[in-house]
Amino acid sequence: MGTYVVTGSASGIGAATADLLRSRGHRVVGVDRAGADVERDLATETGRREAVTEVLALAEDRINGFVPCAGLAGLSDSDSRLLVSVNYFGAVQLAEGFRPALKAAADRGEPASVVLLSSNSTTCQPGWAREVAAACLDRDEEAARAAAGKRDAVLVYPATKAALAWWARTAGTGRPWIGAGIRVNAVAPGFITTAMTDRVTADPVFGSFAKSYPTALERPGRPEEVASVIAFLLSEESSLLVGSVVHVDGGTDALLHKRWPRSTYVPKVVMTAAMRAAPFAMSLQRRRRRRRR
Repeated sequence: MGTYVVTGSASGIGAATADLLRSRGHRVVGVDRAGADVERDLATETGRREAVTEVLALAEDRINGFVPCAGLAGLSDSDSRLLVSVNYFGAVQLAEGFRPALKAAADRGEPASVVLLSSNSTTCQPGWAREVAAACLDRDEEAARAAAGKRDAVLVYPATKAALAWWARTAGTGRPWIGAGIRVNAVAPGFITTAMTDRVTADPVFGSFAKSYPTALERPGRPEEVASVIAFLLSEESSLLVGSVVHVDGGTDALLHKRWPRSTYVPKVVMTAAMRAAPFAMSLQRRRRRRRR
C-alpha cells in the first residue's frame, strides 16, 4: 500500500479521491484550508512551502502519488489573480516540492505518479486567456497574476487549467519527471456536482450557462466518477500513460468536437516529395549508425 497526498481533500473531487484511496488501504495525507491533515492556504508561496514541509514530515518522506485538487472557480465576483496562484502554482509548486520523495519511491520500484486536475473548459469554452497560461508555464507568478488581472475570471479559469495540461505534457515528459520514473498525467473533468459547481450554478451571470451545460449522459458527473479515473492513473495499471489528458466529462468534449483530432493540412505535392525522400533518409541514417560502430 502506498502514501498519497491530495490537496482540496476536504470537499468535492479531492474528498472523493482521498476516500477512495483510503478504502483501498492506502495512506492519504490531505491538504486544505480547513478540515485536513495539513491546513494551509495554497494561494501564497509561504503557504505552499509550509504545506510541503508539513506533508513530508507526516509522510516520513514516503510519497507514491500527488493529486492537487485544490482550486477556485471563475465566478463573476472572483479575483482572477487568485485563480492563477491557487489553481496553477498551488499545484505545480507542491508537485516540485514532492518530486524528490516521488523519485525515491520510483528508485525503490514503487509507483510514483502525479495526476493534475485540468478541465474540459480548455476545449469547450472559447476565448480564454492564452497569455495567462503562457505566463504560468514561464514560471513567473507575478507576470501571470498581472495578465490575469486584466481579464475576467471566467476566462482565466480555463487558462490555469490549460497551463496544467500543458505542464503535464511538457515538464511531465522530461528527464526530471518521467526520466526519474515519475509519471505525470491529468484529468479534464466536465461539470461535476460539487460545492464549487453549486456556486457556479448560483452565479447571477454564469448560472444559466452552467444549467444548460451539454453532456451525452444528460446529467452532471459525480465526484466519485472522477476519483476512480484518478486512482487508475495513479496505479501501475496505467503504466503506459505519460503526459495524457483524460476527459472525464460525460461526453461534452465529444459532442462539441465530433471530428477531433484533425489533421494539419499539407499540400499534396509536399507530402509526395516527403514520401519519396523517406527511403533515402532512412538509408542515410543506417549508414551513419554503422559508421559509429
